[in-house]
Amino acid sequence: MDQTWFYLISIATFVFLFLLNHFLGKQTRHKNLPPSPPSLPIIGHLHLIKEPIHRTLQHLYQTHGPIFALRFGSRSVLVITSPSAVKECFSKNDLVFANRPRLLVGKHLNYNYTTLGAASYGDHWRNLRRLTAREIFSTPCLNVSLSIRQREVRSLLKNLFLASRNNKNQCDDGFAKVEMKSRLSELSFNIIMQIVTGKRYFGDEVVDFEEAKRFREIIRQVFELSGASNPGDFLAFLRWIDFGNLEKKMLAVQKKMDVFLQGLIDERRNGNKGSDSIGGTKTMIDNMLELQASEPEYYSDDIIKGIILTMLSAGTDTSSVTIEWAMSLLLNHPEVLKKARAELDENISNDRLADEPDLSNLAYLQGIINETLRLYPAAPLLVPHQSFDECTIGGFHVPANTMLLVNAWAIHRDAKVWDDPTSFKPERYEDGESNEGYKLIPFGLGRRRCPGAGLANLVVGLSLAALIQCFEWERIGEELVDMSEGPGLTMPKAKPLEAMCRARETMINVLSDL
Repeated sequence: MDQTWFYLISIATFVFLFLLNHFLGKQTRHKNLPPSPPSLPIIGHLHLIKEPIHRTLQHLYQTHGPIFALRFGSRSVLVITSPSAVKECFSKNDLVFANRPRLLVGKHLNYNYTTLGAASYGDHWRNLRRLTAREIFSTPCLNVSLSIRQREVRSLLKNLFLASRNNKNQCDDGFAKVEMKSRLSELSFNIIMQIVTGKRYFGDEVVDFEEAKRFREIIRQVFELSGASNPGDFLAFLRWIDFGNLEKKMLAVQKKMDVFLQGLIDERRNGNKGSDSIGGTKTMIDNMLELQASEPEYYSDDIIKGIILTMLSAGTDTSSVTIEWAMSLLLNHPEVLKKARAELDENISNDRLADEPDLSNLAYLQGIINETLRLYPAAPLLVPHQSFDECTIGGFHVPANTMLLVNAWAIHRDAKVWDDPTSFKPERYEDGESNEGYKLIPFGLGRRRCPGAGLANLVVGLSLAALIQCFEWERIGEELVDMSEGPGLTMPKAKPLEAMCRARETMINVLSDL
């Protein structure tokens, strides 16, 4: 009997949505809508979408142009793939596209759409944006956390130095094979968690190994579910039956995550602060609790937990993946690696490590970072936006409540925008022309641009400078490093990076003192 009712409801839903789509189509037929490929009833264009999505959308761009429309089930979607369209969306229409689409992950893993990344545009979002800009990403706050970044980069260098000197790992020429993905991931997680809680969760000096293990597993599950495609976000009847048990899984992970994050807050609130790696400086949670004392009705524990979650999701994988892509590119282009090392040697003596104040003098290194972000942006489609009113983009009518996807990956590789777009050429930034306009957009644009871009550039710049300065690097064999993309929100490498590493003779004394 239950199955009979399920089929009847499904058929009724199908008919209703078909008629609704037909009615809405008649209402908007007179308007100049963006071009769109043929669609199917109910599912729209979902059947066209294959992983990786940014490549699928690039193929559609080649057929339908830089502005085209799709329908994902019941949702209207606008895809843009040109700097001029990006400019139009995030200049005169920036406010129109300031919302985020309501997806299941925002409800269950982002505290009911109250985090900075998932909240709708309005007073709450503006308060969060001001708060994070002032208390986390401002220049004074970044200066306070400098010692954390220095310490974690030194820890990475020490780990690599010991691994490269281990007789079991070494080859006859002194090079040793090292795996980089986990090391870079630990670096970025430790930096963020020390800023947030004052504790390390990887490597030496971990305060509580069981807590660290539990934390790593929870974060792995959160990232996995956040990156999972959920058909129920676009087809309501699939959400009613919890297709793939995604909602059940999210609720289970959310409960574990909430308990863990609440424990971090209570630990700081109760004064049991454990090992404070910031040398007595207040952590981010401490600052949030002070604000809570003055405005408890707004700075609730859930708001603080949402900020912690935002820091973890936006500031960890993105940085480590970018460094891994950059090192992979350098191994495949040894002439670029040689030139970067020469720039470091020219600007920094061999009796000290590169430091953040040095980064402004390392123009070629910044070109390498920019070129890495161009070819392998951590958010290839940026974070989706949603319009709250109708507008016009490129002369086309865009209805209200349209999801906006910006294919940054395709723009970064477009021959109409870039000269020799698929080649790795850090030199292209020397005249500053490639940084102009809306051509390079790895951190998004407009009022919802990633607020942590400054911190990310510091972490990537300092880490990459130290790795190039202190070690010689080679590929494991004659074959080029595999540059295939894997699945996931931050476009990780399909095959984690492994390389041959040897300490430079001129830096052995510095490395020995770490």
